[in-house]
Amino acid sequence: MFVIKKAMKKLDKMISLRHLEIGGKRMIGIKFYPDKVLQALVKGLSNPKWHSKSQMACVENKKTNYQAILNDFKGVAWIDMRYFSKKGWMGCDDPSLVIEGFRKRRLEGGWKPCPNDFFDELELRKYAINTVRTYISCFEKFINYYRTISINELGDAEITAFIQNLIKGGASDSSINQHINAIKFYYEVVNKMPNRFYDFTRPPKADKLPEVLAKEAILKMINRCSNLKHRCIISLLYSAGLRRSELLSLQITDIDSERMCINIRGAKGNKDRISMLSHKLLKELRIYYLEYKPKKHLFEGYDGHPYSGTSVGKVVNKAAKLAGIRKKVTPHMLRHSFATHLLEGGTDLRYIQSLLGHNSSKTTEIYTHVATNIFKTIINPLDC
Repeated sequence: MFVIKKAMKKLDKMISLRHLEIGGKRMIGIKFYPDKVLQALVKGLSNPKWHSKSQMACVENKKTNYQAILNDFKGVAWIDMRYFSKKGWMGCDDPSLVIEGFRKRRLEGGWKPCPNDFFDELELRKYAINTVRTYISCFEKFINYYRTISINELGDAEITAFIQNLIKGGASDSSINQHINAIKFYYEVVNKMPNRFYDFTRPPKADKLPEVLAKEAILKMINRCSNLKHRCIISLLYSAGLRRSELLSLQITDIDSERMCINIRGAKGNKDRISMLSHKLLKELRIYYLEYKPKKHLFEGYDGHPYSGTSVGKVVNKAAKLAGIRKKVTPHMLRHSFATHLLEGGTDLRYIQSLLGHNSSKTTEIYTHVATNIFKTIINPLDC
């Protein structure tokens, strides 16, 4: 990890992406100071041209070219997207670029940024992009609540007062926990003080049960799907207990038909695991492969890019409506249903834990509260 961080800090090249319109065609402008390495990378792009009026190299504005720029220049130059994306640096999918974007922000009104060692530790630990954004946002909200006080002078009393202010302001339990986690990350991880806030009081965790669909309802969703790709997506989410992100990360080679299993790589917590592969689904996937011809990822969108999480959500919700299910159905409900139906079928809880990739058996035990097979042995007093 140290080597990666060291390499990232040595980057002294930068390109800036701009929107151009040439002859009525949308183009991606690439602005940079003359450099042999950058010039060679630009020449390697698809049909690059030189626009003399703007003094920029440019390529056609399409997803394949945009992705090629992100891939080819990664690790070689910083990519400034302030003039290209509405979110600027923060719109990247690469955590290291997002962190660098936070470092290089232009802050106004005396807003205090996270200390550099906070950014360094996030980069070293390779946290997911959502975790990076959340931790930075929450911690900066804390230190700017005490804008006139040095971060080194903030202690337990100030943290408690800040959390109490969040509660008074109507912040959700989830938001409060995120702020506590960000503060703990700084003091316990960055400042190397383990268990500094071991006894810190958190909001009581809501004791909510997972929402589960009946097996018949899910089969109806699958059967009502006329689109083969959509049918495979729903079938995979349910039959393998996948998270949405895991489904999107699946590559063609992760489907092992010889061992009848699915290899899930770099899942939550950066862990690998194996789940089951349905024989019925395998037949559908083979037909899907011949028809759609994905190149790398099992499910790809426009121009070979991975399918988007939003699209998966829409696919599931639309199929539920076609099946006559009135409530909103999410991809994660299919994962909950997978675990519950296995438990109801007599599968040992330890195997379900392994299939879901849970660290603790306590997480998996929640499905014992929604499994209804025990009710079949009890006679309802109304029916007596």
